[in-house]
Amino acid sequence: MTRLDVRKTHKLYIGGAFPRSESGRTFEALDAKGGFLGNMALASRKDARDAVLAARKAFGGWSTRTPYNRGQVVYRLAEVMEGRRDQFIEQLRAAEGLNDKKATTYVDAAIDRVVWYAGWADKYVQVLGNGNPVSGPFFNLSTPEPTGVVATVAPSGPLLGLVSVIAPAIVTGNTVVVIASEKYPVPAVTLSECMATSDLPGGVVNILTGKAAEIAPWLASHMDVNALDLAGVDDPELAASLEVAAADNLKRVLRAPTAPVDWLAEPTLARLEGLVETKTVWHPIGV
Repeated sequence: MTRLDVRKTHKLYIGGAFPRSESGRTFEALDAKGGFLGNMALASRKDARDAVLAARKAFGGWSTRTPYNRGQVVYRLAEVMEGRRDQFIEQLRAAEGLNDKKATTYVDAAIDRVVWYAGWADKYVQVLGNGNPVSGPFFNLSTPEPTGVVATVAPSGPLLGLVSVIAPAIVTGNTVVVIASEKYPVPAVTLSECMATSDLPGGVVNILTGKAAEIAPWLASHMDVNALDLAGVDDPELAASLEVAAADNLKRVLRAPTAPVDWLAEPTLARLEGLVETKTVWHPIGV
C-alpha cells in the first residue's frame, strides 16, 4: 500500500509551545536549487510581542538559577542536538547546497559550540568580575549580571551562527527572542524542537521565522526588551534605524558586523561580556 506523505507544519516557538502565526501568513523555504522545502510561519508584530512576554515571564526563574545548573541545562541541549545530528546535516545539505563533509563540519561545530558555552556558565563571572583596589576600609567587588530580555537577529548561518548568538545569551541568565535566518529557516525550527525536548524552560528561548526587516523594528522599540543583538543584519540603513529605536530605553546593543563573520573561528568571551551588566558593591571592612 502506498503511504501518503506526512508533510510537516513548520511553526513558531514561543513560551515552550509551537503556535502558528496569529496572522495566518506563511512563506516558502527553498533549497539551494530553488526547490520547495516547506511553508514557514511568517511571524507578525503580535507574535513578536507574545515572544517578549514569554521571555520576560521566564527571566525571573532562569536568571536566579545557579550558574552550574544553567550549564547543565545548556549541555543537555547539546545532547539532544547530537541525537538529531543526521537530521541537521541533511537540512544543511538541502538548504545551503553543502556537501556531506561541509555540512557535517558545521553541525559538529554547532553542537561543540553549545558545549563550549555550557562549560563557561559557572566560570565567566570569575573572569569578567573582580575585586577592585580602593583606598579606604572597604571591599569593592564587581560582578556581571544578566541584562534581561535580549532580542536577536540571527545570522544566515542557519545552525552554527544561530547557536553562536543564542548560547552566550542564555548561559549568562538572559532570555531571548530570536528572528531566525529568513533564507534558511528550517534548521531553526528543528533547533526549537531540540529545546522543547531538553531541560530548557519554556520562554527562555523564543524563535520567530519571518522577515527581519518587518519584525526587528518592533523588537528594537519594545520597552520591555533590554538588549539588541544585530548579528544577522547586513543592511546598514536597517541597522542604523534599529540602533536609534533601541536608544529609547537605553538598550544594550551588539552592533551589526561590518565584515562577514567566520562562525567556525574559535569563540571568545566577547558575546558573553556584551550581554551582561556589571554591578559593583561596596562593603565596609569590620572595625
